Amino acid sequence: MTAAPILIAYDGSSGARHALEETARLFPGAPAVVLYARQPLESLAAHLEGHPALEELRDFDDKTLDASERLATEGADLARGLGLKAEPRVASIPEETVADAIADVAEEIDASLIVIGSRGRQGLRALVAGSTSTHVVHTSGRPTLVIPSKPLADARRHTQHRAVR
Repeated sequence: MTAAPILIAYDGSSGARHALEETARLFPGAPAVVLYARQPLESLAAHLEGHPALEELRDFDDKTLDASERLATEGADLARGLGLKAEPRVASIPEETVADAIADVAEEIDASLIVIGSRGRQGLRALVAGSTSTHVVHTSGRPTLVIPSKPLADARRHTQHRAVR
């Protein structure tokens, strides 16, 4: 019996790389799917139906799909270099959020765990921009591990250390 894979959300950021590193440290040799979720540009321009600019947008979207696939492959390569048995995956999400796509793919692959990095947005920035990690935690039925970015984790440790004195 093959173990269910860990789904690792990856966007190429330093926080996503840190989440990969921590996943490899916590679950050495585990099977993993490294997911990059993208919103096709064409879906943002549905009001352009029949407009000549839509074809240009489709050409540009094809190029961004290539970039998305490269990003997912980069993440899987990094994960394999850290000892995980990883494969890349791209999800195109025309009518849902990145968080919804992460949860959907986790269900589709029967993920044992979702791993996602967190930038630690708070206050107005979190209210306006939202938090993908918070949305995944609150909407997915799968166990979810949120790993703070390295700078955020270091800052929190520093603050806790000062509070203990």
